[in-house]
Amino acid sequence: MRSAYHPQRQPEAARRPAAVPPQGGGTPPPARPRPRPRPALARRLPRPKLTGLGGGLFACAAMALASGIDWLIFDASLLGYGLLFMPVAAATALWVRPADLITAPIAAPIAFTAGVWPIAGGSGGFGGQLMGVVTALSLHAGWLYAGTLIAGLITVVRKAVLIGRRRTVPRRIA
Repeated sequence: MRSAYHPQRQPEAARRPAAVPPQGGGTPPPARPRPRPRPALARRLPRPKLTGLGGGLFACAAMALASGIDWLIFDASLLGYGLLFMPVAAATALWVRPADLITAPIAAPIAFTAGVWPIAGGSGGFGGQLMGVVTALSLHAGWLYAGTLIAGLITVVRKAVLIGRRRTVPRRIA
């Protein structure tokens, strides 16, 4: 015996609501708009959706890797490190999920600081290393600001697109 209180026990056809014809000869309800196909380049690019914490961890890990690459190839040049920071900040802003967009511009300077620690060039103990990090941050603040600005601009554009999509969907239905 099938119960109306347990829809998972009923066959699928019984759970689907019956199609109701329009009353009074009206027009049928509007069809759902088809999603636009993505361009070929966008289909090849990865589309991960990182949480806010995941985006911050990704950025910190990528900048730690960038500092290691910079130390090996460029002999700890902060110019090379700054150049490697730009795509990491952009990727973090592009890959964070829409609900956590605000975290991308926040995670970028934290990641820059976390990655600059090994190549800062401080000497002797914790205090010397800390002074090296502070010096590196102050002398190369342009890279820090530029990467944070890139992450912020990408975040603002993505948020504007999301808001625009939300506003256009009800207009199509109405």
